[in-house]
Amino acid sequence: MRVTVIGLGFVGLSLTAFLSSKKINVIGIDSNEKKIENLEKNIADFFEPDLITFLRKGRKFQKFSRTINSESLDSDFIFITVGTPLDKKDQINLEYVKIVIKKISHNLKKSSKKVNIILKSTVVPNTAMTIVKTVLENDGHVEGKEFEVISNPEFLREGSAMKDTISPHVIVIGGRNHKVRQNLMSFYKSIYPKNQEYFETNNTTAEMIKYANNAFLATKISFINSLANICQKVPGTNVDDIANVMGLDPRISGLFLKAGPGYGGSCFPKDVQALISFSKSVGYDAKLLEAVQENNQKQVLIISSILKKYLRNLKGKKIGILGLSFKENTDDIRESVSIRLIEYLIKKECKMFVHDPKAIKNTKKIFKDKITYVKKFEDVFNMSDCAVLMTPWSIYKKISSKQIKKMKKQFFIDTRRMLDINDKEIIFVSLGIGKDE
Repeated sequence: MRVTVIGLGFVGLSLTAFLSSKKINVIGIDSNEKKIENLEKNIADFFEPDLITFLRKGRKFQKFSRTINSESLDSDFIFITVGTPLDKKDQINLEYVKIVIKKISHNLKKSSKKVNIILKSTVVPNTAMTIVKTVLENDGHVEGKEFEVISNPEFLREGSAMKDTISPHVIVIGGRNHKVRQNLMSFYKSIYPKNQEYFETNNTTAEMIKYANNAFLATKISFINSLANICQKVPGTNVDDIANVMGLDPRISGLFLKAGPGYGGSCFPKDVQALISFSKSVGYDAKLLEAVQENNQKQVLIISSILKKYLRNLKGKKIGILGLSFKENTDDIRESVSIRLIEYLIKKECKMFVHDPKAIKNTKKIFKDKITYVKKFEDVFNMSDCAVLMTPWSIYKKISSKQIKKMKKQFFIDTRRMLDINDKEIIFVSLGIGKDE
């Protein structure tokens, strides 16, 4: 058994690490030469718990390359896991997918073997049929004889990608040919437990399922954040208690009902926006999803309004930010609310002191020397007038009232409600808990 994985980002590298650890031969392909050189040394260009452990475990079964060639196509399955960012018009950019398919098509002319193309990249409905299939057919290739296209979306969460790859809640297999779908299912059944959930459908529905999942989860987050903002203005009201009771209702569940500063990362903001743009292209105005995005964008203003309330004038204030990544257990700062908050406060001429266990390196690429980077989170309190806890890294649970009192203003905002600080000398604000004045 041999597979090819094209695109060694978050999804592709997690898949490569898992499959190779199962003693499946994997050819991993990425156009980034430096990335390939590092992977040969078991070095990843992003942080993900347990990823390196699995890469090392499967090292004997891995081969890395920058090019798609005839050898790449001589695999049982070819997984496409390249990125699908938004373009300048906030529509999905399928350029990387198209480049890969053109290269596959070129090398397919030299091969006598039918290729099974498994599209795992997040793509809008009809991509498999109107982009992948059309490109191959325009080059003279025949579906069913020379190639098959299966839509197989992933549902990985950053910070627990290996866990989700090893134990997916469901495996969705979308394609027109039942036999081809069954072949991929048989492959998965050889590496997953007997109780693994599978769902078969067509390509378009499989593509839509991924967007539906992410859009719904983003909606839940924006909903509970809206409630938190209301609770903030009602003395004695606790959003966590509300969410806990809501979560007991089996129609709702408690997942993704943890209020915070807003969602970020490489999936939710991009996928919700891509679905909004796609909806407009087919003649539907997705007002609900637009409201979800707008609500999420406004969370920065909610936090800044609390800062203004207690500091009055932001200009010249020294503000500490604890947590830069969009969530814990990752160094990903894409669409991070922390980054947007820092950008806002810099415009207000604040002096920023920031800490994060993993994301400092990526943050420096954006702000360079415009802000101060702190190695130990304790030092944030020695340098700042006030501080905001943004990312729920477990290390921040150690924050004490003694440390907060070191700040000039003794003012602290906990956007994740991680701490239980009850000191009358401290201005302590838990986002989503109405403060008795």
